Amino acid sequence: MKSEQQLLKLSKFLSTVLRHKPERIGIVLDAQGWTPVEDLLLRANAAGVELDRAALEEVIAWNNKQRFALDESGTRIRASQGHSVPVSLGYAPQKPPDTLYHGTSRAAADSILRSGIEKRRRHQVHLSRDEATAISVGRRHGPPVVLAVDAARMHADGYLFYCSANGVWLTDAVPAAYVRIAE
Repeated sequence: MKSEQQLLKLSKFLSTVLRHKPERIGIVLDAQGWTPVEDLLLRANAAGVELDRAALEEVIAWNNKQRFALDESGTRIRASQGHSVPVSLGYAPQKPPDTLYHGTSRAAADSILRSGIEKRRRHQVHLSRDEATAISVGRRHGPPVVLAVDAARMHADGYLFYCSANGVWLTDAVPAAYVRIAE
């Protein structure tokens, strides 16, 4: 069993190599973001990161946001969303809940209310089904502000939404007209 601190460190490492910098350890992500587990383990250890199958499965189970997924066979792994490298996760468009939420900092809230939510370096904007998750996300940037997104109206207006394997809602952008501060 790994300590909480060890699991966090491994989770951050996996986020880096499976979402942003696979070249850091020499793994290759396929078009859908998958990489062989055995390659990941071999190359992580060669790069000085102690990681075996048991530790990998512990990190996957421990991560409360379920950031990582194994395929049905358990032989490939990928990040569920949040990539800055080109991948196509293959999620089908879905009808979203009427309201989705976005956590941010007080400093960014005014700008978002004026210009909307942009994907920035990620492939898509990340939205939460509940305010508690948005608070948690926003808290990473300082005192949180939770924004409510009128997803029902966006969807009716033709915007596409996708739900990742771990329940994060994704869309390309959220124009300011659909955003308000949550009550």
